[in-house]
Amino acid sequence: MDLTVRKSDLLPELQLFQGIIERKNTIPILANVLIETKGDGLINLLATDLEVGLRSQCVASVAKSGSLTVPAKKLYEIVRALPETDIRIKEPSKGKVEISADLFNSRMQTFPREDFPTLPEITDDLSPVSLPKAGLREMVTKTQFAITGEDTRYFLNGALFILQPGKMQLVATDGHRLALVATAREKGKDEADDIQAILPKKTLWELSRLLTDSEGNVDYTIGENHLFFNIDGRQLISRVIDAQFPAYARVIPTSNNKVIEFDRDRLTSAIKRVALLSSERSRAVKLQISKNNLNITSSSSEVGEATEKLTIDYGGDDVEICFNAQYVLDFLSVADSDGVQLHLKDEMSQVVMTPVESDGCEYTYVIMPMRL
Repeated sequence: MDLTVRKSDLLPELQLFQGIIERKNTIPILANVLIETKGDGLINLLATDLEVGLRSQCVASVAKSGSLTVPAKKLYEIVRALPETDIRIKEPSKGKVEISADLFNSRMQTFPREDFPTLPEITDDLSPVSLPKAGLREMVTKTQFAITGEDTRYFLNGALFILQPGKMQLVATDGHRLALVATAREKGKDEADDIQAILPKKTLWELSRLLTDSEGNVDYTIGENHLFFNIDGRQLISRVIDAQFPAYARVIPTSNNKVIEFDRDRLTSAIKRVALLSSERSRAVKLQISKNNLNITSSSSEVGEATEKLTIDYGGDDVEICFNAQYVLDFLSVADSDGVQLHLKDEMSQVVMTPVESDGCEYTYVIMPMRL
């Protein structure tokens, strides 16, 4: 292989691969990116951790076609450190790759192309579904933080993606909170009425990195064990979590009759300040709700205590309820609305938080209270 590529063309693609590559993988070849050329003026790039994979390409001048694998992190660091210039990637001998530009020259060890895993392809019998980029990005942003990354219950390490006629939903839960987002979409011809798949947490993170442009659509294809997202010439490949997602609708309360509206920024600032003196382990803050008043308090035997008062429009019974401050702040940070509502019933029941303005996106956030 012998090719020349501009830094400005190659660097953005290599940057996207950094989230795919596992630094401490027990399979050394998975730390590499596969580079292939076929003499058509393009280089194809591929990286995977066997759960998530990414295919990409960029323009290049190819003197000699071929394929090789290069350490992804080191290649990215080298290209990033070079000035804006042409970069030459050459295979002088088997097991070696040269990266050079201007007066710089480097040589690295590589692994055989044959050792790189084969990723699934979209077969002719699979039909893509068109999804709006903006809606998909909104759903990922509003749910990905609610996925656990450490739970032994495998099904909680992902989010449930549901396609229905004219609608798509994404649901995530870690057992203590639940985030549900729904937005409109156009149903394609001959498309099934209810298509469901559990997307791994890492897939959602990579989707958020790829969905930077809100214009246009994403082609979503469902295979037997893998999902494919085609976005702006790049393809994200994800293994499906083969498990039964919890019956999430059962934990969304429908009888919460106490509703309080807050200014989102004001509530965010107050909780952030009070949480500074909460227990580092529980991050607990208490909301003491009475007629037209809200006291937010925290205490820690090691540090001290804090309180902040807010004026609210409320005339119901007094309620004291305790939450993990970070869970509330996670919702407030992505609720695209000046106002948010808190729907509650009593001290022990789940609380629902929603934005006041929906902006075409239905967002429901459920939090389990902590024991006082």
